Amino acid sequence: MDNTPDNYEPPQRPNWDEYFLMLAKLAATRSTCLAFPVGAVITKNKQVLATGYNGSPSGSAHCTTQGFCYPGLSSCDASKILPSRAVHAEANAIAKAAKHGISTAGASIYVTLEPCIYCLKLVIAAGIREVFYETSFNSGEKAALRDTFISEGIVELKQIQLSEDTAKKAALFLLHPTSVSKDAVTGIVGPGKQ
Repeated sequence: MDNTPDNYEPPQRPNWDEYFLMLAKLAATRSTCLAFPVGAVITKNKQVLATGYNGSPSGSAHCTTQGFCYPGLSSCDASKILPSRAVHAEANAIAKAAKHGISTAGASIYVTLEPCIYCLKLVIAAGIREVFYETSFNSGEKAALRDTFISEGIVELKQIQLSEDTAKKAALFLLHPTSVSKDAVTGIVGPGKQ
């Protein structure tokens, strides 16, 4: 017996790019960097291999507690006097994978901010072939070098965004319990739910 209402349409799920970008955005919430809170997720075959966010090396004092965080800089390492203590999100995710013996060869990485040139070189060296990012970062000579890597076919970069619908649904899921018989988030009563 089918209890599905005639007008029932199953809720749309985020596509894989949106899903992994949302995970990167959640990782960014752990960042202690006031200037650039960035998150990264390394994936392969639609599975998460590692996550990272920018912040001080594990076991080291956070930039914010040491007074070394300078919001408004054009780059994390713009200060010549006091270099940033932060490890970038991409580097943290790659290091975490290496620490646990996880190969990143042929993987993809989702990042909330386009990788700086140093991180892009690290991404390429780690065998990651696809970079999906939300916000652009590189310009001038750095963008030219990035474009050279792309034209050489050693890495692909693609800017992506969450759809408005996906972003709204994610916000509702974060604010409300999701494990209820009636979908409290959308108000839709699904199959077998009354």
